[in-house]
Amino acid sequence: MTFIWPWMLLLLLLIPLFIWGYVWLGQRRQRETAVWGTMGVMQSQTGQKLGRKRHIPITLYLIGLAFLFVGLARPEMFVDLPQVSGTVILAFDVSNSMIAEDLEPTRMEAAKTAAKIFVENQPGTIDIGVVAFSNGGLVVQPPTNDQAVLLETVDRLTPQGATSLGHGIFTSLNAIAGNPVSVDLEAFEEGIPALEIDDVKSAVILLLTDGENTESPDPLLIAQLAAEAGVRIYPIGIGSAEGSVIELDGYSILSQLNEGMLQDIASLTNGVYYQADDEETLQEIYENVDLQLTISGEKTEVTAVFAGIGVLFFLIGALLALIWLGRMPL
Repeated sequence: MTFIWPWMLLLLLLIPLFIWGYVWLGQRRQRETAVWGTMGVMQSQTGQKLGRKRHIPITLYLIGLAFLFVGLARPEMFVDLPQVSGTVILAFDVSNSMIAEDLEPTRMEAAKTAAKIFVENQPGTIDIGVVAFSNGGLVVQPPTNDQAVLLETVDRLTPQGATSLGHGIFTSLNAIAGNPVSVDLEAFEEGIPALEIDDVKSAVILLLTDGENTESPDPLLIAQLAAEAGVRIYPIGIGSAEGSVIELDGYSILSQLNEGMLQDIASLTNGVYYQADDEETLQEIYENVDLQLTISGEKTEVTAVFAGIGVLFFLIGALLALIWLGRMPL
């Protein structure tokens, strides 16, 4: 336990002074009783002497006063509180297919707009990172709760290159781990290696893509790697099944949403697949992403607790005095 105003604890030195004063008054009362008799001696409502019981209310008052003095020092302690916390990676497909216009104004711009709304609505207990992937992957912003930095990062994303969903997922795992994860992607066909990432109880990857995978490694194998590490993937299908024609290097190419691939990724990692038909639907998806409640220690001022306990001792002391004496002891 720590204190914001520790110097206020000096008030506790008054407690021994009050005890000395009470003992002194008791001794004086005994001397006066020897001279004047029992007149004025503290008695119950039936006329019986209280004996040692007369000390109980005063003792309770002093204990209550001690709690109030500690409360004046504004104590702080770590309290385990349930809160929504964890790490979210916004994994953006920035391949050329994201310039398609089946979402207005383009798939990329619709995804960026909704992502910024998601960032603005998150509490400070959520760390958000940004990964951009096309034929490779890059952590463009490590997880942080600095919303201004995140919004600037999302604004800078631009489409280019082919698409590797596998690299997008693997780079997102690196962002969650906070350091490069050493895995030989070329050897995946021989078996899924174990991936150790600390504290992933509430780690989520939002995979924003049209699902058109054109580069290795196999995204389902990488998704299995994420599942083994306990990381959930929420693929968000950007675009439509009908698709849209885009112009690249003088060629007209039909780009369509590959829902099957994204559904398989969600199923493997215990996530949920969403299809975003328009910007409004994208916003609803972001609002419904399931982040788990965790219990974590947070330094909290507990002045009210000490004040409440102090008042409780005062009330108990007063109640006993009223029951035994019919009045407050003076």
